[in-house]
Amino acid sequence: MFEFNVASAAQTQALGEALGALVRGGDLLMLTGDLGTGKTTFTQGLGRGMNVEGRVASPTFIISRTHRGKISAEGVKSPDLVHVDAYRITDLDDLETLDLDTALREAVVVVEWGEGKTEALSEERLEITLHGDALNLEELSTDLEGMDSGHRVIRFNPVGSRWQECDLQLALQQALEAAQAAEVEEN
Repeated sequence: MFEFNVASAAQTQALGEALGALVRGGDLLMLTGDLGTGKTTFTQGLGRGMNVEGRVASPTFIISRTHRGKISAEGVKSPDLVHVDAYRITDLDDLETLDLDTALREAVVVVEWGEGKTEALSEERLEITLHGDALNLEELSTDLEGMDSGHRVIRFNPVGSRWQECDLQLALQQALEAAQAAEVEEN
């Protein structure tokens, strides 16, 4: 297990983007964190790193959203990204109707609020926990996109041997340092 301190949405997205370059079809990522700690912001970076079509948006109101992988200049299709918000799923039968075990065969599956619900999908997974300034629900607007409170701690817990194959911690550290340097240059 390892963690990074990030100070902005750009740094959160940079970590996601670096991870996006490392994931492959069959990977399960579980995102845990309070409302406003950057789960969707992280997934937006992941989608950019994976080279998926369209803008990655929160699946809060539709439960699951699939972002199709693009075909590279070399003719290789990146895996699809299946982005799930399991917050309102209380019955595991409801989770089964999403057919995530089938999607997981070829796609990268990201489940927000999946702790205690999706671990059985794969013995190999990456658990990502975001801690930081949660949103004040009394000040919450109806526009959930782009909400980002800035500073947070992002903890990565690789489960299984899959994540030992790549130097995940080093790749993410380098991406974060590059994002931090870019922010210093801008200011």
